[in-house]
Amino acid sequence: MSGYEVNFDGLVGPTHHYAGLSFGNEASTQHQNSVSNPKLAAKQGLLKMKALADLGFQQGVLPPQERPHLPMLRRLGFSGSDETVLAQVMRQSPRLLSALSSASCMWTANAATVSPSADSADGKVHFTAANLNNKFHRAIEAETTTAVLRAMFSDDRHFAHHEALPQVALFGDEGAANHNRLGGDYAKRSVQMFVYGRQEFGGETAPTRYPARQTREASEAIARLHQLDEQHTVFVQQNPAVIDQGVFHNDVIAVSNQNVLFHHQQAFYRQQQALDDVRRKMATLDSELVAIEVPTERVSVADAVATYLFNSQILTKPNGKMMIVVPEESRQHAGVWRYLNDMVGSGGPIDEIRVFDLRESMRNGGGPACLRLRVALNEQELRAVNPRVMMNGRLFATLNEWVDRHYRDRLTQDDLVDPLLLREGREALDSLTSILGLGAIYPFQR
Repeated sequence: MSGYEVNFDGLVGPTHHYAGLSFGNEASTQHQNSVSNPKLAAKQGLLKMKALADLGFQQGVLPPQERPHLPMLRRLGFSGSDETVLAQVMRQSPRLLSALSSASCMWTANAATVSPSADSADGKVHFTAANLNNKFHRAIEAETTTAVLRAMFSDDRHFAHHEALPQVALFGDEGAANHNRLGGDYAKRSVQMFVYGRQEFGGETAPTRYPARQTREASEAIARLHQLDEQHTVFVQQNPAVIDQGVFHNDVIAVSNQNVLFHHQQAFYRQQQALDDVRRKMATLDSELVAIEVPTERVSVADAVATYLFNSQILTKPNGKMMIVVPEESRQHAGVWRYLNDMVGSGGPIDEIRVFDLRESMRNGGGPACLRLRVALNEQELRAVNPRVMMNGRLFATLNEWVDRHYRDRLTQDDLVDPLLLREGREALDSLTSILGLGAIYPFQR
């Protein structure tokens, strides 16, 4: 049975703004208090989804979450009407209102970890929503993320859903942003590579400037929940030195597709040993690792972070060759663009570059890889996915009209107190759940 990698991109929410909430993500902090354009952000994301769907790739849509998040504000002691709650929190803690208005769920690489049925003992696709407990504005996403995934992948004959791990530092989990799968056909067993930043029990080293968001203990728990076997699972530590340079997730320094791992020379702690472990386990599946290592002398860690070279997508084309999807920032950097062109001209597995303008997302610290959740499915499983979330010409037109009707083209932190913005957002999401056939997934709908 043949397999597919389906990319589910996050639709940017109506409250997309630049709050600089993500310490350790240098693009996020650098653009704090800039004026955002939610309408443009959503349309840039939709253009990327439609372009990849037009090229024949399986492409789906993940909806945004409800923001501002009034239930959490009430839980924190604010009371009265919705308008009163917004006014109170803006007066007492504008930063808190900003956090509870964050549209960061658009970076769906952080939404969950997904293990395909070929790798799990029970033959099901497993989903575990990430607890994202390192950042308050993201830690509140898990409940709705779980509801969204259950609505999209509802057939329990094929799909198994798990609650997020406990909301404690020991089990800090950042989802697929720290997870790779290396092998051959998407429907065949592969090696799952979990990348962690620190180990609470018995760890040797950890970053000192920026937080390591993913723990080994969390990765091990997900491997157990997803019924993965030890022979085809690898736990690799990210290089603490690059975390301290702004590499807050593995997908800022490495990306994989099938048997290819595209990574920086400084990506992993004890890198050679880690890659040898991956090679040995892939060999048991008659698969050979193709490691494309980018030397520091060609691309520095700082340039990798600035251009999001590794926060890219690598997609397998019908002819078996691969295409790399990068942000416009990679083309604008002479050294990075030169490296990319040298790579595609080298005769290796990647022979094409696609560039997308994702400026609104990039300025908040997320590139092409951040915007998508990869789900490997066989033919039966693909047919079991909610078909209304799959991108096509009709859905593209419908969602563009929806954005035009509901989104603003300018937003600052001061606008977050506007009760009209809250009503606009709820009307938008109410309409979206109907378009995508998701049912009542938001708190205000229940």
